[in-house]
This record gives sequence, C-alpha cells and structure tokens, in this order.
Amino acid sequence: MTKLRDLARVIRSKNAGALMVTLDVMFDDEATYRRVRDSAVLSPRALAPLYGVSDNEVAVIPFDGALAIKITVPRAVRAGSPGDGDVYGAQQHAPLIEIEVPD
Repeated sequence: MTKLRDLARVIRSKNAGALMVTLDVMFDDEATYRRVRDSAVLSPRALAPLYGVSDNEVAVIPFDGALAIKITVPRAVRAGSPGDGDVYGAQQHAPLIEIEVPD
C-alpha cells in the first residue's frame, strides 16, 4: 500500500459555489493515474464517510486526458455562514492525503 499523497502530484480543494467543494487529484504519469482511478479508493462509497455525507452526494469524475480526478462533495456549512472555518474550501483535501492505494 502507498499513500495517495506519495502518488499524486497535486491534491487540492476549492469552492465549487457556496454549497459544494471540489477536490482535485492530479498525477504525473498515466500508469499511476490509472492505478488510482481503477482502484476503489476514490469511489463515492469510500469518500462519503471522510466527508460525513452519503455516497450519492459524492461525484467522482476522472479526466483521462489530464491524468486527473475531480471529486465534488457538499459543504458541511454554507460558505461564509457562521461556523464556516474554511470559506475558500482550501483545506478540505486533507482527508485524501492519508488514503492508502493498493499496489
């Protein structure tokens, strides 16, 4: 097993409007991208518990041409509302970095 942080070139998050966050996972080479894409580690079922949502609220969109995977999840709190500790959504990728990818 290898941590996702050791396989991906970029793991980041950002706002996708006031109600959603986008997570981007980008890779340097096609073999690594396909290894992660074809595993179940970034499936809605695997990611939902990390973000406290149901799996039908998680979208995972692979972009083969860019060697990247885009994930969208609903925000726990509307951006800018009281209790929002990350108005830009820039810290929401943290749960992804420790995901273990099978060899």
